[in-house]
Amino acid sequence: MPGPAENIHGTAILIGERGVLITGPSGAGKTTLALTLIDHCRARGLFSRLISDDRLLAAAHGGRLVCRAPAIIAGLAEVPGFMPRPLPFEPGGVIDLHIRLVPKAEMARFQEEISEPVAGCPVPRVDLAERNAVTALPAVMARLSILPFS
Repeated sequence: MPGPAENIHGTAILIGERGVLITGPSGAGKTTLALTLIDHCRARGLFSRLISDDRLLAAAHGGRLVCRAPAIIAGLAEVPGFMPRPLPFEPGGVIDLHIRLVPKAEMARFQEEISEPVAGCPVPRVDLAERNAVTALPAVMARLSILPFS
């Protein structure tokens, strides 16, 4: 039985069978990074979909973190400067990696393997510079061992 759902501020996507949670303050580039990852993976023939943008219902289930889209925003992504736009989405997924967007000055150049609890469930975490999808993209691909890093 899943634990109680926690409403968290973040964006989650699926890449293949792997779930990625992106958190950070408002304006840090969560949606931009998610859309960049989805586009990058689709261009390479990998399944990739939005789970939810901006808000997530997160709960531990069988020792794994599961994030779901709140019904009111399911299938919508907030594009900066525009109203939320519809996107293909999955209603939920198991999260395998937590990306925390932080100011560049707070990011360690080389990071140790760490996990951090989200909704009471430990999830591997990596910190990446906020508002910089270009440098975050190869870091996420390497961390998930996705082409060209497989």
